[in-house]
Amino acid sequence: MAFDKLGRFFGISDDESDILDEEYTDNREAEEHNEIPLNTINRDNIVSIKSGIKAAKSKIVLYEPRVFSDAKEVAQNLLNNKAVIINFSRMEDSSAKRIVDFITGTVYALNGEIQRIGDKIFLATPPKFATDGKISDLVDKKDNLS
Repeated sequence: MAFDKLGRFFGISDDESDILDEEYTDNREAEEHNEIPLNTINRDNIVSIKSGIKAAKSKIVLYEPRVFSDAKEVAQNLLNNKAVIINFSRMEDSSAKRIVDFITGTVYALNGEIQRIGDKIFLATPPKFATDGKISDLVDKKDNLS
């Protein structure tokens, strides 16, 4: 068999039927090597549950800005897929409005969301965060019960 291959390589053997027979047996041997026994498990597709939990961990960052330059840190956290709660209670309204405008632009560019969750408190979330309900709805319901 090895001499036949060498002969064909150097052009000494011209027997076409040997070539076809050998190609057939080579293909058959390749198929036999690719067959997987029924009692084995393919471990390439197994993923640890714990690795998925670590990858899905999300963070919420709390900020209480005092000057407009603090808005850059808030935007950076949004870019890093972290939700941000911003409390403007220790800031002047004009500066707080500028920061809210800046953060709104960042959230818009990321396809995230920003919502007011209290007096001078906002929640800004990147696109993969989901929020359910609204704080103002809960406060209105509490006022109606009193």
